[in-house]
Amino acid sequence: MATLVDPFQISFVFRALLAGGLTAVLCACIGTWVVLRGLAFFGDAMSHGMLPGVAVASVLGVNLMLGAAVSAVVMSFGVVVVSGASRLSRDVSIGLQFIVMLSLGVVIVSHSGSFAVDLTAFLFGDVLGVTSGDVLVIAVAAAIGVGVCLVMHRPFTALTFDPRTAHTLGMRPRFAHAAMLVLVALATVASFQVVGTLLVFGLLIGPPATAVLLVRGIGRVMAVAAVIGVVQVYVGLLVSWYAETAAGATVTLLGGLTFLVVLAARSAVCKVHPRISNDNRCQ
Repeated sequence: MATLVDPFQISFVFRALLAGGLTAVLCACIGTWVVLRGLAFFGDAMSHGMLPGVAVASVLGVNLMLGAAVSAVVMSFGVVVVSGASRLSRDVSIGLQFIVMLSLGVVIVSHSGSFAVDLTAFLFGDVLGVTSGDVLVIAVAAAIGVGVCLVMHRPFTALTFDPRTAHTLGMRPRFAHAAMLVLVALATVASFQVVGTLLVFGLLIGPPATAVLLVRGIGRVMAVAAVIGVVQVYVGLLVSWYAETAAGATVTLLGGLTFLVVLAARSAVCKVHPRISNDNRCQ
């Protein structure tokens, strides 16, 4: 028991656990919609598309989260505008935004030697360096994200499974789509400074994708994803503490391995038991 508890008696490790756990809850709610709607590429693009805003904020000496928020908002609405104004698919629109924002960020970074060193922390995070203020920011973001997911549950569900019906019922699918993109931006912006964009994307996709393999029902998927994410953060921090590995990368790797193990186990069970293979969970 001491092995499982002792590291978290240290203040900065305990703060890392709180920050990671809150991020896991936030990303579980938002990530469920990302997985169900096939917006994983947008989540990845968003996590890296914040680079120009962060770089400019660093050069100007202002809050990095403010710069990230501006970039996230620009990219979110850029995707909506480009998709609506052209016949290009959503993936093409996201790809174009991703290329422009990431390239612009690299150009800015190349002319700012002082920020180049911080680029590693931006991508991979420094979860063991979070402060009490960082934990508070993530807690507020988690409360807002979960609240919006609850309020927008019906419009999001209709948009995910039948956009035409959503329009017929007056649920404003375009507004719901924009709101969903803003939620993805909220998750990445609120979390990148303390856990890095790599960990944010891992928590945004990994636990919800694993939960989809295990349960049915959007609410259940969110709940199971939150549990998986919190456990993933705890075990990842524990492994990184004793193995002396990068905490954020360890947590993210654990999430990917968990998905693969669950997928393999489900496939094996479905093949061995004919009755279960006819269940829709094996489809």
